[in-house]
Amino acid sequence: MTPSFISAILRSPATAFLARLLLVFMFLGSAIDKMTNFAGAQAEMAHFGLNPPWLFALATILTQLVGSVLILANRATWLGAGALAVFTLLTIPIAHHFWTMEGPMALIEFYFTVEHLSVIGGMILVAILAERTRAA
Repeated sequence: MTPSFISAILRSPATAFLARLLLVFMFLGSAIDKMTNFAGAQAEMAHFGLNPPWLFALATILTQLVGSVLILANRATWLGAGALAVFTLLTIPIAHHFWTMEGPMALIEFYFTVEHLSVIGGMILVAILAERTRAA
């Protein structure tokens, strides 16, 4: 049985908002960085062979911002979480293809991949919880 003070914390709308903020924090930070350094964002896209770089940079910014805002607002959370989950999944073969590497770099990219899979699980969970609280 959950202690009553823990239950109160877990049921608090403030706790739910904080959890959503922490989940999307990396996406918001990335989007803000790309907006303030669009040339750098384009260079990053070009580095990974994504052409035209400006279009992929813009699509990345929009996906990260819109997905994050939808999750933070707890509106169409399934759409925001789905977009960010698919985006995160696509970064694995584009930027973290550990299976083509050797040595320490392969291990580092493997850990990034594992972290990305955990984030995808978090996105699925936030969508599930949003749907359950909407239906209640």
